[in-house]
Order: sequence, then C-alpha cells, then structure tokens
Amino acid sequence: MARICELTGKGSIKGSHIWRSGKAKKSGGIGTHVTAITKRRFMPNLQRVKALVDGQVRYIRVSAKALKQGLVVKAPKRQWTKPTVASAKK
Repeated sequence: MARICELTGKGSIKGSHIWRSGKAKKSGGIGTHVTAITKRRFMPNLQRVKALVDGQVRYIRVSAKALKQGLVVKAPKRQWTKPTVASAKK
C-alpha cells in the first residue's frame, strides 16, 4: 500500500542525512566538515481514520495535517445495542 494521503495526495519526499565532524569555529575549533551524505526519505504522518466517503463509512489513510484542517468527515457512532434475553427467545 502506497504511503500517500487519500485526500491531499501528500506522499514521501527525498532528502539527505549529512554527517559532519569537527568543532565549530565559534566554539574554538577549526570548523566542521562534511564527511558523508546518505539519501533518505521523509514520510508523511498518515493516520487510519473511519470516515464518511460518498455516503459510505470506510477506512481511509489521511495525513495528520488534513485531520487538523478538518478535511475529514468522521463517521457517526453506531447506535447498535445488544438484544435483550426476552426478545432473543421469541
């Protein structure tokens, strides 16, 4: 399953993890130097939410930002109650 928000289309983006060594000049050193750069991916903060989509209740994966903005219509609570013993025997 793709890590993509179903409402906003937000997905993963590429970036770098940069390793540095040395002591900063303002701290009394001779300066920091980059020793390695590796690729990495930034993933969106996806949440699995029960929502109302086209009149049907279903689970969708949306980003936390979409939830905060109020783009998701939450599903109504179930009104089901457990049947009583007397009505179950009829």
